[in-house]
Amino acid sequence: MSISVGIGLAFVAMLCWGFGDFLIQRSTRKVGDIEALFFVTAFGAVVLFPFVYKNIGAFFASSGSTLFVLGILCVVLLIAALFDFEALRVGKLAVVEPIWSFEVPVAALLAFFILGERVTSFQIFLVVGLLIGLALVSLKKPFHIKHFLLERGTLLALLGAVFMGAANFFMGWGARLSDPIMANFVTDIFIAGVTGLILLSRGRVRDTIRDINQSRGVLLQMSVSDKTAWVAFAFAMTLAPIGIVVALSESYIIIAVLLGLAINRERLAAHQKVGLVTAIAAAITLAAITV
Repeated sequence: MSISVGIGLAFVAMLCWGFGDFLIQRSTRKVGDIEALFFVTAFGAVVLFPFVYKNIGAFFASSGSTLFVLGILCVVLLIAALFDFEALRVGKLAVVEPIWSFEVPVAALLAFFILGERVTSFQIFLVVGLLIGLALVSLKKPFHIKHFLLERGTLLALLGAVFMGAANFFMGWGARLSDPIMANFVTDIFIAGVTGLILLSRGRVRDTIRDINQSRGVLLQMSVSDKTAWVAFAFAMTLAPIGIVVALSESYIIIAVLLGLAINRERLAAHQKVGLVTAIAAAITLAAITV
C-alpha cells in the first residue's frame, strides 16, 4: 500500500468521526460516560478478536519496546477517552470540537521529537490554515472568548485534546511496531477491562446491562462508527506521516457542518463560511500534495 491509500483512510476516519462524536454525545447522556466507554471498547474487542487471535502468542513474544509503547498507548488513551466522553456529556459540540484541534500539534510534535518525522514548510502552513478554518467553523461567536472559556466542558476538552494528541501518536507508533488491528484490539481489551472493573466496584453491573439493553441502537451505531474510524486511522498512520493523518482526520468538523446545512437547513455566519472554505481548501490541498 502507498501514501495515497493512507490519505484515503484518513478521510474514512474523518467521515466516521464526523458521525461518531454526535453518537457518543447521545450515548453518554443516555447511559453515562463509563458505561458508553465500556460498551464501545468491549464491542471493538469482540469484533476484532477473529482477526488477531492467531497472533496473540506472537504479540506477547514481541520486543519489549513494542509492549512498552502499546502499554503507554493503553493508559494514555484511557485517560483521553474519559476526558473526551465527559466533555461531550456535559458540554456543547460547538465548544469542545474547536479545542480538540490541539490534538494535531501535540501528535505532530511527538512524531517530530521521538520519531524524527518531518513535514515540509508548506504542509505546516496548510495544517495551520486547516486548524484556523476549523476553529472559525466551530465558533458561532468567535470574538466572545471570555464566554467561550467559561463554557461547561472547556477544561475537560482541553485536557482531552492533550492526552488524545499523545494517544494518536502512540497509536500510530504502536501500529507501526505491531499492526493496526492488534494495536486497536489491545487498547480495547485494556479499556474494557478497566471500565468493567469500575462498574463492578460501583455495583452498577445490573444497571449497566439494563441501560445497554434500552439504548442498544444508539450504542451499536456509536461503536461501529468509532471502531471503523480507529482502525482506518491506525492503518493510515502506518502509511502516511502521523501529523498529516491527524490533521486530516480532525476535519470531521466539516462533515458535521455540512450535515447541518443539508439536513437541518442551518445558516452559517460570515466568518463560518470563510472558515468552511478555508478548511476544505486546506484539507484538499494537503491531501493532494502528500499523496
